[in-house]
Amino acid sequence: MLIFPEQTRLVIFDMDGLLIDSEPYWKMAEKEVFGKLGLNLTDDLLRNVMGYRLSEVVQHWYHYQPWAEPNFEQTEREVLDCVKQLIKQESDAMPGIYEVLAYCKQNNFKIALASSSAMELIEVVVDKLNIRHFFDLMWSAQCEEYGKPHPAIFLSVAQKLNISPKHCIVFEDAINGVLAAKAARMYCIAVPEEISFNDPRFAIADKKIPNLLTVL
Repeated sequence: MLIFPEQTRLVIFDMDGLLIDSEPYWKMAEKEVFGKLGLNLTDDLLRNVMGYRLSEVVQHWYHYQPWAEPNFEQTEREVLDCVKQLIKQESDAMPGIYEVLAYCKQNNFKIALASSSAMELIEVVVDKLNIRHFFDLMWSAQCEEYGKPHPAIFLSVAQKLNISPKHCIVFEDAINGVLAAKAARMYCIAVPEEISFNDPRFAIADKKIPNLLTVL
């Protein structure tokens, strides 16, 4: 069982790829939408934007390979609508999430969700998984001036719940999220996808585990 630091008061969870296996749906949606704009995006390329806000993803791919008559808001909407539909139809919770959330609640930790995804997608996910009641706060990086790897989202969550960053644990699956958590001076547990587990960049995390079942 993974032992939380003694000073823990707030546990912050990322969403995509950690609570729900949504990364494949993001990849499918991006390949479809950007493919229509002339981009051929591979899984390796898409891994580079994990943890980005959708607006940053669209800007990233436009700078990578510009397309004619760009309408960034429309492109964001098309990607988001595609992901929402896939999640509603096909998604499942990641192994261990219900047990870890229950453990945090039983130990009287505050619990927050801090995602780069839009609030409307956060709402879809927590209702799909029936986990809304666990969270004291749900917050989107789209409400911040800067997204991950900037620490703004984590610092805002801690401030809103009136808890010092040194009393926070962050669970993250993406390197940009880990960078954000450590920049916020929070204890970070990385839970990378299998293909990225040995990425040396995850060495900055305080701990690295293969899945949330390891916490129990």
